[in-house]
Amino acid sequence: QAQLEESGGGLVQPGDSLTLSCVADGQFFTNRGMGWFRLPPGKDRELVAAINWPGDGKWYAEGVKGRYTISRDNTKRTLDLRIDSLSPEDTARFYCATGRWSDAPKRPSDYWHWGVGTQVTVSP
Repeated sequence: QAQLEESGGGLVQPGDSLTLSCVADGQFFTNRGMGWFRLPPGKDRELVAAINWPGDGKWYAEGVKGRYTISRDNTKRTLDLRIDSLSPEDTARFYCATGRWSDAPKRPSDYWHWGVGTQVTVSP
């Protein structure tokens, strides 16, 4: 198993919902804040959501509030990102990442390990 392994991406239509998942090795998950980044085509990678350990503190980028929901299952060592009302602007490669500490990492520099990502393409 990869240290962080994302899944759930694909080709979806505008208006659909999608849940991305990330399975993590213990050292990359337990007692760690976690986050989701996205890399849209031709743009910089951006942090879109973060969650603390054990999962009662969450943070979202302004542009995704209300449509993105981050959650974690500490027993299964999984991190999810639900995206509602998808639009073509959500087209990106999505990455889960491990924070350096247990709080919800709100800055890219607060992360130290990323998965290889999963592609989400929103198109009619």
